[in-house]
Amino acid sequence: MKWIKYRIKTITEAEDILVSNLYDIGIEGAQIEDKIPLTPLEKEAMFVDILPDMPDNDDVAYLSCFVENDDTVDKDKLLADIKEVLKETAEYCEIGEGTVEVSETDDVDWINNWKQYFHQFYIDDLLVIPSWEEVKPEDKDKKILHIDPGTAFGTGMHETTQLCIRAIKKHLTPETRILDVGTGSGILSIISLMYGAKEAVGTDLDPCAVPAVADNKANNGIKDDAFNIIIGNIITDKAVQDQVGYECYDIVVANILADVLVPLTPVIVNQMKKGGVYITSGIINNKEAEVRATIEAAGLTVEAVDYQGEWVGITARK
Repeated sequence: MKWIKYRIKTITEAEDILVSNLYDIGIEGAQIEDKIPLTPLEKEAMFVDILPDMPDNDDVAYLSCFVENDDTVDKDKLLADIKEVLKETAEYCEIGEGTVEVSETDDVDWINNWKQYFHQFYIDDLLVIPSWEEVKPEDKDKKILHIDPGTAFGTGMHETTQLCIRAIKKHLTPETRILDVGTGSGILSIISLMYGAKEAVGTDLDPCAVPAVADNKANNGIKDDAFNIIIGNIITDKAVQDQVGYECYDIVVANILADVLVPLTPVIVNQMKKGGVYITSGIINNKEAEVRATIEAAGLTVEAVDYQGEWVGITARK
């Protein structure tokens, strides 16, 4: 299979904002190239003694997006949409050169190519490890999440996932029933169960979430009936809302971009118990005020706002 590659030249400070804005036109992921030096924590997480030499950081970054080269995609329109995103973003944010280079590339073994970048790492006391790496003897007694990266869903490395995990752990009890909206690979639900939650329900738009969740449940010893997944749009589909249930969740977590949290929040409060906790992330920092206003307008009380990198997590209570 051939792919069309759209390679955007920008600056490192604009990476997350552009990825978020590109999502709004249907681009759900981007390959990022930059020369930002690794932090000490990142170096430790890679578990290697000698790191490759890297050139000095010049603040230049490249975002590459890929679409199949077939008749189902209007490639000219997509290019025009990307250029419009760059133009609009540049009105309020420095994006550097902001040019787009279009090329054709051969099919890539995406999943296996991940292996050169994804290594075991820690989220506080939790070790996250892929199947091709061994657990070190000193980590045998730790809580361990076994997960492999794929083409569609996350692995826990992103700041927003870690913000959600830390917030969930603060509010878990042995009786916690958690609803995970946009569950993807099921990481947040699985970790909640590992830390003592009673039951998890996940929703997602993508049917690929079903096998991804099934694999991750099996790899982490999660009982099948402890975590159920429902495919559909909980924002607009009453049948999905009915299946999920009303006023029956102690925690609702949504690690979704701000533009989805805004319509989701006034709907999802109906699934929460009185006194239930709403944990959100996926919020780029310039959209914090908008999401917070939406949460408060839905009748929830904001209890905590946490930050990691350019991302925000908001915890509120019904």
